[in-house]
Amino acid sequence: MEITINYKPIGILKTPFNTTVGMPIQPTESNVSVGMIILDEPLVEGLVDLDGFSHITLLYHLHEVSDYKLTVIPFIDNKPHGIFATRAPVRPNAIGISTVKLLSISGNVLHIEGVDMLNDTPLLDIKPFYPQYDNRLNTRSGWLEAIDSNEFKNIKSDNRFNK
Repeated sequence: MEITINYKPIGILKTPFNTTVGMPIQPTESNVSVGMIILDEPLVEGLVDLDGFSHITLLYHLHEVSDYKLTVIPFIDNKPHGIFATRAPVRPNAIGISTVKLLSISGNVLHIEGVDMLNDTPLLDIKPFYPQYDNRLNTRSGWLEAIDSNEFKNIKSDNRFNK
């Protein structure tokens, strides 16, 4: 069954990354990378009370992804894995997700830290991060459990998923 879904971006993400090469691969690896969300003006009322949260989760369109792969070699491994067992960007639906630190809000501009997305990325949604719901205890991390996370701490994006 095929259903057509249309989303209209609610704003744009401004980041220092104009190319994926050298870009952080996860928000936790980019704590020094700051950026901005330029929210569409008519939606500013929706920001009421968001300033009380330290972190927000962003859903965005991976606008530079033109095709998908069902098996990929992710940045932090040298073996292929199914796309749904990774966070690689070449997905059937080019949707990205990142939890970033909310630094401040001024009108329709949100200043954020921990960006790991390209400049001018279309923003689809903003959700507050709830640690009591969004953090899970007693979880498993599949194939990632065999990887020494310190070994990959400073890995940056390369061009393996570019058009």
